[in-house]
Amino acid sequence: MLVSALPASLDGLKLRAELAAALSDKGWQDVNARLAAITRIKAAIESGREAAFRKLDGAGGGLEAARFLSGVMNAVLGAVFDSLAADAGKVADGISLLAIGGYGAGELAPSSDVDILFIKPDRASKAQKEFLERVIYVLWDSGLDIGGGAVRTVGETLKIANTNIGERTSLLSLRHLAGDPAPTEALRQALWDEAQSSGPAFVEAKLAERDSRIAKAGRSRYTVEPNLKESKGGLRDLQLMRWLAQFLYGADAFERWVSSGLLTVNDVEKYLRASDFFWTIRFHIHAIVGGKDDRLTFDIQPEIAARMGFDDAEAESAVERFMRRYFLTAMDVGSLTRLVCAKLEADHRKSRPRGLARFLPENDGLGEPVDDAFKLVDGRLDFVDPGMIEKDPVLLLRLFWAASAMGADLHPDAIAVVGRNIRHIDDDFRSDPRAVRVFFSILLDSAAPQLVLRLMTEAGLLGKFLPEFGGIVARTQFNMYHRYTVDEHTLQLIGLLREIETGDHPHDHPVATKIVHDIKGRRALHLAVLLHDTGKGKGDQCVEGAAQARAACTRLGLPKAEVELVAWLVRSHLLMSDTAQRRDIGDPRTVIEFAREVGTLERLNLLTLLTVIDIRSVGPGIWNGWKGQLLRDLYAATRTVLEGDTSSDGEAEIRSLLRGQADEARAAFREKLKRVDDNFAKGWIADLDDSYWLSFSEADRLRHAAFVRAARGRGDLVAAAARVDKRRAATEVMLIAPDRDWLFADIVAVLANLGASVVGAQVSTTASGEAFDVFYVQDAAGQPYGFDRERARDALAERVRRAASGSKTRVTARPSQRLTRRAAAFTVIPSVSIDQKAAETATLIEASGRDRPGLLADLSETLADSGLALQSARIDGYGERATDVFYVLKDGKKLSDERLIADVKAALLTVLAEEEARIEEKARTRGLARARASSGR
Repeated sequence: MLVSALPASLDGLKLRAELAAALSDKGWQDVNARLAAITRIKAAIESGREAAFRKLDGAGGGLEAARFLSGVMNAVLGAVFDSLAADAGKVADGISLLAIGGYGAGELAPSSDVDILFIKPDRASKAQKEFLERVIYVLWDSGLDIGGGAVRTVGETLKIANTNIGERTSLLSLRHLAGDPAPTEALRQALWDEAQSSGPAFVEAKLAERDSRIAKAGRSRYTVEPNLKESKGGLRDLQLMRWLAQFLYGADAFERWVSSGLLTVNDVEKYLRASDFFWTIRFHIHAIVGGKDDRLTFDIQPEIAARMGFDDAEAESAVERFMRRYFLTAMDVGSLTRLVCAKLEADHRKSRPRGLARFLPENDGLGEPVDDAFKLVDGRLDFVDPGMIEKDPVLLLRLFWAASAMGADLHPDAIAVVGRNIRHIDDDFRSDPRAVRVFFSILLDSAAPQLVLRLMTEAGLLGKFLPEFGGIVARTQFNMYHRYTVDEHTLQLIGLLREIETGDHPHDHPVATKIVHDIKGRRALHLAVLLHDTGKGKGDQCVEGAAQARAACTRLGLPKAEVELVAWLVRSHLLMSDTAQRRDIGDPRTVIEFAREVGTLERLNLLTLLTVIDIRSVGPGIWNGWKGQLLRDLYAATRTVLEGDTSSDGEAEIRSLLRGQADEARAAFREKLKRVDDNFAKGWIADLDDSYWLSFSEADRLRHAAFVRAARGRGDLVAAAARVDKRRAATEVMLIAPDRDWLFADIVAVLANLGASVVGAQVSTTASGEAFDVFYVQDAAGQPYGFDRERARDALAERVRRAASGSKTRVTARPSQRLTRRAAAFTVIPSVSIDQKAAETATLIEASGRDRPGLLADLSETLADSGLALQSARIDGYGERATDVFYVLKDGKKLSDERLIADVKAALLTVLAEEEARIEEKARTRGLARARASSGR
């Protein structure tokens, strides 16, 4: 029987002594002795975990803690195995215990699996099998998560490793723990021999597995809720780098790479800093969630930021500073990954990349470099003579232009050269006409500008050349609206703009696809896209962003008119979405003010393109048919005004034009219906004001008329119907009923109770005293309510009809919403604003606060309690925040009583604040750290 050497850890020595005392001469077969021994093992493990946590120090200490905890587990497993082996005698001969996976690499998190493997003889006896079972059961009973406790021969292990890439990966870091070392060494040698013959195939398979892992976790390393372990640039990439290096090149791979110049000492320091930072985060995640989890979700980000010593700064909250550090670290890991992959290519351990060409049309190969300052090395572009950069720093930019033109990836040596020469980029460089021309060639002419600009960002070049952009690199916004970091969101805009230019989205974005080739200011648009969010973290993001854009464009040498155009686009980049989603475009004042601000058809086209790609690039699920139709409606209405015969500031002319449009709609409606029911057509035209005729399309108006005529034909005073509106991606609910107080509030209460989320509402009061209301509703998934369930739509319409009939029973119950840790992490500051100028005939009230089921109903009831009548409503949302806009009247007029206005505002704030207070109390009792939600959009 072979017994492992006495552990260096005194805690391990102590545990061995405690096990000996607990077992005495009774051994592991005695129930009481076994229970006493397991109690000692559990205490040793818990003591080791507590000691590991004490290694943490602010934003660091994680790597030391992980290695310390691995050492604790080494001592525990060695002591347990040796104790049981001593009890079993010669039966344990020929059996070895190995550490594999992350634990084999000498690092362990508090709640992670303890990856171990037992190697048994080829012809293990029954007694040996029983011994192995005893060891495994003791480890299970001690609370260790060792999975199934794999038991294999050397041959079985190799066979599985050859067919299962995951199993083979776990063996890259195998380490002997206890028992007979001979089987461990035999396995290690067999794997080494295999690596020499099939190493390239394994590397290819392993990197393919990495791609699959990243695809599941999220392709971008810049998603704002990353998986610390599995996401691109995360802990698994760090581990894979080291495992492949050591497995293919030996234990001293990193040292030899530094000697050969592939890596620098600074690169190794980056590796260690990243490992330490990630392991520190991982320890805190496990402590907070109380188990195994590697997701860096919103609910734990504020708590981890506090534990790691991050404080609020003037421009960033503590949690945003913490997450920015995370993403900058992930960028470092990405650059190191590229270096290692290049080494594997150079040594023919993996196939060469197709480079940027894989995103471009097929060609016959990379060909010769387009610039004689560069050369191809192993399929990647490199400098011919890096020393030339001293004389001509513009070579730094030309490298990326050449890579883009050729569709080639960059050689890691070239990236390293860029990093060492970044100091050459100063104010003179930034305004050098040659550098500016190369930059614009990349931005405007590259077939894959998003990818090239991302390479420039990760190399540190783009942020240095455009310091305004550098200010948003790796910046996050702590809210549930944005999916990516600010710079990644911006680069995705650039990519989407190119796709629209090449006609890739004619169905999703028909207007944008049509007008993108009509614009004259293509360069201005691309610059506005690149700079539109540079004001974030500096105050009013639109105002500050415009100042940033003006400074950047002036430095780039643009003509003054183009500078001002870019600045206007940046300052106004939220204007169109706010107007379309929060204002009633049937109100002449809305179109007048928007058209006046836009001024020209060229600026309307540019702003439309910027708005569409901005919303679309926020993240999956943000863009939908409802928003698309709102934007198209506003675009059409504004274009008609701008193309009309009006002066730039001719409000009277614009009003006349809009009245003319409404009259044209009435005339067209009358013409369509006069042969069907001319009396109805005349009455309906007289009943509805201009707002209705400007708000809906002809198809909408004819459908509404058919619904009302059918109701009157049946003699129904109250009628409701629901249908799926595919164009708007919502279910349209139509209602005709005698107008009364509380009508709107009662309807939205019913809708909330049914789980129908109102995204828009148009309220019309006819001259004869009827209410004709149109609601657009979606389900919780953002789909048209009941889109595939006609019975659900019919039931909804019937509930609406009954509520409108004036039933004495008012719906007061609201759908319950379970407080999730994720939602509770955000503090949402409520606000209410009153605007007397935004609407022609009504007072506009904008209420913003935490989104929840029934919020619109509660706000509507508050308005009804105040005796206000509703003219229309718009509902907008940004993650955890909802913004509801109401056009209200008092006795048929705008609100004029200042005391009433103050009371209404206070009552609405109370509704919004009550929910936030409830969540704050629950979060406090649960011990949840919270942070203020970012209001940046």
